[in-house]
Amino acid sequence: MLDFSEYTCLPGLIDTHVHLDTLPEDANDYTVFLRRTPTDTLRLAEENAATVLRSGFTTIRHVGAYLAWVDRDVRARIRAGEISGPRIQVGGPYLTIPHGGGDMYIPGIDDSEIPDYYRTGVARGPEEFRKRAQAVVAGGADFIKVIASGAVFGYGGIPGAPEMTRDEIAAVVAVADAAGIQVLAHAHGAESIKDAILAGVSTIEHASLGDDESIELALTHDVAFSMDVYNGTYTEEVGIEQGYAEEFMRKNEETTEAQRIVFEKAVIAGVTILFGTDLGVLPHGMGARQFEVMVARGMSTMNAIKAATSVAAQRMDMADDVGAIEIARYADIIAVRGNPLDDISILQHVEIVLKGGLLVEL
Repeated sequence: MLDFSEYTCLPGLIDTHVHLDTLPEDANDYTVFLRRTPTDTLRLAEENAATVLRSGFTTIRHVGAYLAWVDRDVRARIRAGEISGPRIQVGGPYLTIPHGGGDMYIPGIDDSEIPDYYRTGVARGPEEFRKRAQAVVAGGADFIKVIASGAVFGYGGIPGAPEMTRDEIAAVVAVADAAGIQVLAHAHGAESIKDAILAGVSTIEHASLGDDESIELALTHDVAFSMDVYNGTYTEEVGIEQGYAEEFMRKNEETTEAQRIVFEKAVIAGVTILFGTDLGVLPHGMGARQFEVMVARGMSTMNAIKAATSVAAQRMDMADDVGAIEIARYADIIAVRGNPLDDISILQHVEIVLKGGLLVEL
């Protein structure tokens, strides 16, 4: 028996933007991916999964990986009870253009030196992307991730510049619709956000450089935003010391405050906000730091918590399983000392985690 009388209990938290297969410090030298074997990557992902769960996030979306199916393999071991970790919805490989925001491109390294398993989602043109999407579905993905515009932590691209075209994204959406799954779009710039929404995606990640029209379009089409509004602070604090590329630091500066302004506007407009921290850019145990920024930038404390519980569960089609506490159910529960409605930072200090009614060792 557990005595919760001194605690506040909440549903297990949900993070809709996690990468288990990377570390923030990987950004200081991307050649680490050439030295890290698939076995090394799997071991790293398993360690990160345990960290995420201990921090109170009992469910995650693993929104794509360079090593295409590490998320599926980690989930299989968690389900088998071999390792500890959250419930995982898997996305498999990023769908991206050559040298786009999801391609394993390293300046000075020829593409021929990049292992093929890092580039399984690279394509160009609607037909190629349709085939890549079909392969992702066949691999057992719960959703598909497309890179509509360039990454902050990616060489050569510009975060706001469109990469995949609307027709290419629409080809992926058609495959996903036939399979009954969603498409998520990594998109920073206003044009790529609009293209992705009009192509039929369900969620926009980042949305850093969106405009009023793209926000209104998201509201009209019931497209959610998953925005990592804390991460830029972390990168600013540690990036120079850890040796992040100047390009990455510059892009981070260009997008951090801009994204928070878009977040404020999206909240006021009524766009659905999902809790998503881009864990991988941020250490895997620090996701809950984002709650403070969400509240400081205009979201009510209760709605910020709902973004990481009931709202996220509904958008992930998991509302019957996670995101709420109900009587006579083996629930996902976290417990903290104090009331997070009075001080949202309390969620950074989860003391008890139950997943499916089982106690997680912290």
